[in-house]
Amino acid sequence: MIDGIPYAMSPMPRPEHQAVSINLASEFRRALKKCGNNCKIYQPIDYKISDDTILNPDLLIVCQPITKQFLDFAPDLVVEILSPATALKDRHTKFDIYQKEKIPYYLIVDIDTKTVEVYTLEDDNYKLQSTEPNKAFSFSIAGCSLPIVFENIWS
Repeated sequence: MIDGIPYAMSPMPRPEHQAVSINLASEFRRALKKCGNNCKIYQPIDYKISDDTILNPDLLIVCQPITKQFLDFAPDLVVEILSPATALKDRHTKFDIYQKEKIPYYLIVDIDTKTVEVYTLEDDNYKLQSTEPNKAFSFSIAGCSLPIVFENIWS
């Protein structure tokens, strides 16, 4: 729900979408385990921004305890995996919301082109970072460096 308007998620994500989501979560989980911090990966959960705006990102990293049945504070990282039904909303509406909420990292994953756009928050605005599929991109989350090689998420 965005600004009180419900958005249906149908049809369900295609198998490639789910496989990439699991692979990306696995890459982050491996990196987070080496850090020994309290960060957790979620796929998907309700992220309640306000009473009339509740989002369900494909993947989130949260480093604080969630004490309610939903997330009610900004996560450390959000991932949206594009589909024909959601691409416009992910690139514009959700992009603007995540930026306004000051989420440090926003990743947009395109399974058709096998690309990952990494946006980092700089001076309250997202800046697109250069990523190369076969090289690690290092995320800094909860004082830990998380090198992720995006080439590993496609198979």
